[in-house]
Amino acid sequence: MSGVAAIDCGTNSIRLLIAEVVHMDGDEVEVVDLDRRMEIVRLGEGVDETGAFAPQALERTFTALRGYAEAIRAHGIELGPDAVRMVATSATRDASNRDEFVEGVHGILGVEPEVVTGLDEAELSFVGATAEFDAAADQEGGPTPPFLVVDVGGGSTEFVLGGDPEQGELIRASLSVNVGCVRMAERHLRDDPPTREQIDAATADIDAELDEVEKTVPLREAGSVVCVAGTATTVAGIALDLPEYDSERIHHTRVGVADLERITGELLRSTHDERAAIGVMHPGRVDVIGAGALVLSRVVARTGADHFTASEQDILDGVAWSLVP
Repeated sequence: MSGVAAIDCGTNSIRLLIAEVVHMDGDEVEVVDLDRRMEIVRLGEGVDETGAFAPQALERTFTALRGYAEAIRAHGIELGPDAVRMVATSATRDASNRDEFVEGVHGILGVEPEVVTGLDEAELSFVGATAEFDAAADQEGGPTPPFLVVDVGGGSTEFVLGGDPEQGELIRASLSVNVGCVRMAERHLRDDPPTREQIDAATADIDAELDEVEKTVPLREAGSVVCVAGTATTVAGIALDLPEYDSERIHHTRVGVADLERITGELLRSTHDERAAIGVMHPGRVDVIGAGALVLSRVVARTGADHFTASEQDILDGVAWSLVP
């Protein structure tokens, strides 16, 4: 047995997975969760407009990472590249002062953040989100390949379509586009609640990007649509009418198109205080969840699917698997 730590730093949140690698009989390996954490640090605050990380955003991120480093050490895992991997995504690709970010991370974790490409990010998300589906596909109503994994982040959304590895096809097509909940909220949805004109402008922006996505990723060929990250899991929690966030109940919840459209409309019509009062809502998502739900609803509509499956397993799990010796 050994331990690994995976960190995913996005535009809006930074997340940690500490896991135990258990070698079973033969060549079988399991990655068992020990600790999962998430903090909203809004690293990408203003990057779309200024092109650089704000000092306060960097400090929020470094503070969170110091806490993560303590947790990793508490599980007996030595900081450094043998057992710790951190991936950094959309905002980091865009920031002119990313060297300051990289140096700060290395000083805390002993590793540099890997500024992964959108395609790398999509493939890690795919591996994490679909690792459990081999058995589920054989169950009545379970997700069936090919899987379309959609990761709605703060600054970008990743799409990856994949099939059955046993048939020699893990990844068929993937793409990352600069449409995310923070980016759309800052660019378009500036009133609270947003105006009809603002919503229409955001919708047009999202739909134009989806036109480009379809040139590379055949969205309508998906056998199952699997949506990961905070927007999708929050929407699933709202659909379940949970009094508080419950990752076990949310994991693999199916959300129908009618519920998705209803929830999106309600979020876009609600005020900050009304959204903050929703039981499953993380405080850091209150200002961007409407934009995220709009992205999610436009994506699912474009696939032609009648529902999506929410997954709590995503890029973090893919990063953890990549550390397995």
